[in-house]
Amino acid sequence: MSISNGVNIWEIILSPLIALIIGIFFLGLARKIIARIHWRYGPPITQPVIDIIRMFSQKGISHGFIFDIGIILSLTGSFIVILFLPLGKMCPLSSGGLLAILYLMLLAPLGIALSSGEAANPNSSIGISRKFLLALGYEVPLLLILLAVMTHYNTISLIEIVRIQSTTGWSFGSLPLLLSGIAYFLILPAILGIRPFEVVGAAQEISSGPNAEFGGKFLAFSTIQHALHEFIGISLFVNLFLGGWGLFGILEPITNTVWSVIFGIIIFFIKMLIVFIVELFINAVFPRFRIEQAVRYLWKWPTLFAFIGLIVVVVVK
Repeated sequence: MSISNGVNIWEIILSPLIALIIGIFFLGLARKIIARIHWRYGPPITQPVIDIIRMFSQKGISHGFIFDIGIILSLTGSFIVILFLPLGKMCPLSSGGLLAILYLMLLAPLGIALSSGEAANPNSSIGISRKFLLALGYEVPLLLILLAVMTHYNTISLIEIVRIQSTTGWSFGSLPLLLSGIAYFLILPAILGIRPFEVVGAAQEISSGPNAEFGGKFLAFSTIQHALHEFIGISLFVNLFLGGWGLFGILEPITNTVWSVIFGIIIFFIKMLIVFIVELFINAVFPRFRIEQAVRYLWKWPTLFAFIGLIVVVVVK
């Protein structure tokens, strides 16, 4: 086995593992920050880890083969997407393009829909219908955003887009892509499923929606899937518009060192953390949309910004 193959194998192992750790950390951090905003002490940041361990120790009730395989399909789709995303300077499947990522992101809601549909719970069915409607709302501006980025950089490779930003500057600070970056930031709460777009698992209305029939290991898998989904949504924004691992060209002279990889992961994590905390404050302030309000909003301002941003990129280019 060559050294390059060994590195790829280690990246395939480490990249999803680090993504899972970051995603679970964000789940715990979200509960703590929201609690402090509400003047409560809140649970410890490690509470999601405790919950996952406890859920795996409990007995889960299966509703059939489709119920079992659906959540596995959802997790598999998320893990594959992570392999296409540059995490610091690691990217196991660096040859993948943005369109492949866009298609693979659909596997997660599809798997959850299969499991929840097999459970035949009305609350689960309502939650799944809301999930697909919400996805329909943000997929339109997301596609326009990706088209603008790919047109501006003349490539579909996400890792190549990150590399270009390390020399030309962040996309978010570039005039042609400014509107596209704003549009992505506006749809990011919908991608993460937080307020004002917390319509899929609204416990006050539909008893947590798709998770209504999940228990034991199935609920643990659903929590892990949620953590991975948060990582994917934020990391895609960081890679597209905040330069990924780059820090104004500092890492370029030490590209082939282990310390540059570690430092790149740290920089990448700090950028994700800042974006996540800003989104948490939005989550704490705004009330929840109804599903028709959410779709109307997503097809209005974010789509308008993304469409104008695409026109600006084409004209400038």
